[in-house]
Amino acid sequence: MELYVVRHGIAIDREDPKCPPDPERYLTDEGVEKTKGVAKGMAALGIDPGLFISSPYTRALQTAEVFADALDYSRQKIQRSELLLPGAEPTLLYRELARERASSIFLFGHAPQLDDVIATALGAKKRVTSLKKAGVALIDLKRISPPMGQLVWLAIPRMLRRVGK
Repeated sequence: MELYVVRHGIAIDREDPKCPPDPERYLTDEGVEKTKGVAKGMAALGIDPGLFISSPYTRALQTAEVFADALDYSRQKIQRSELLLPGAEPTLLYRELARERASSIFLFGHAPQLDDVIATALGAKKRVTSLKKAGVALIDLKRISPPMGQLVWLAIPRMLRRVGK
């Protein structure tokens, strides 16, 4: 299974007086535009998404929707999982993924939790990545639960935006 791990785009700063509660923090205009460029880069790679699963937090869902539009995936099919919330246990997420039959899955969530998801897939005891906002990692999962995978690539947003131009 191909597992695409995507951190949400640039969201309103927590220190902004207009900032809503954390679950409702949303992408800024800049965040939307930069995320669109990243998603366009993913589309240019010819990736065929099988399933989208997102954290229920607004900024992650917005990121998933931007990717859905670029990759011709129905927004209505985006699943939500609390196992992608900050602090969730990665092994429980992999148990949930084991029930899915898609050949490729996109996960949309938050740092550093997604870095823990990647480390768990690689069998690492510590985080080995630090995803940038709207950054994407591809893991080739040989086994889903317990996870056993290989990091194929990790792309910073700027790289994928260039691919999309």
